[in-house]
Amino acid sequence: MNKIETNNVNFWYGDFHALKDISLDIEEKSVVAFIGPSGCGKSTFLRLLNRMNDLIPNTRLTGDILIDGQDIYDKDIMVDELRKNVGMVFQRPNPFPKSIFENVAYGLRVNGVKDSDYIRHRVEESLKGAALWDEVKDKLKVSAYALSGGQQQRLCIARAMAVSPSVLLMDEPASALDPISTAKVEELIHELKKNYTIVIVTHNMQQAARISDKTAFFYLGTMVEFGETKRIFTNPDKIETQNYITGRFG
Repeated sequence: MNKIETNNVNFWYGDFHALKDISLDIEEKSVVAFIGPSGCGKSTFLRLLNRMNDLIPNTRLTGDILIDGQDIYDKDIMVDELRKNVGMVFQRPNPFPKSIFENVAYGLRVNGVKDSDYIRHRVEESLKGAALWDEVKDKLKVSAYALSGGQQQRLCIARAMAVSPSVLLMDEPASALDPISTAKVEELIHELKKNYTIVIVTHNMQQAARISDKTAFFYLGTMVEFGETKRIFTNPDKIETQNYITGRFG
């Protein structure tokens, strides 16, 4: 079953036609990477999947975006519920000015969970899931700002996981990290796809090749090509994809 389906999606910022006629299906429990030069629309498209662009004035969307068969832009959709199901991890780690524990517990508390045993259990499970528990289990009361950048990013992943989403969106989650932290985040993505559908925007083509099952190449607001990552990188159908991957432009 396809976890995410988009049909003929067009998106405008004011008069600027940022995304043109994008249709793709993302399978459950797979990792899909969006690649392409800066400003090509890949982050804009990612943000449509949990309605982050709703926060920007004067935008317009046409087409359908379905998650689990449900149109997420339907007027009856509760956006808060949608964002619980579709977690987001940003380019720069953005922990809250709270303790490590409270960062992860935050989403549960906001959603009205009061049971402290359950919260403790979810915090531990999420930190384990984000491969961070062993590093922080003795300092859960310490400020999240005391962690390294790589640890902060894994904390943000744990925070997204705590409310039990089924989709994780990642907007260049390793671009601000050193190579060792990047490798940890990549390893983590590999583990997480057993339970989550993951969509990642990355500038790093080697990263896309290492972690994703399928890759979509965006250029000037269009999706030029989408397919198995191995094929996209070794034998793409479109000359534009070939040129981008071999570094002839971008």
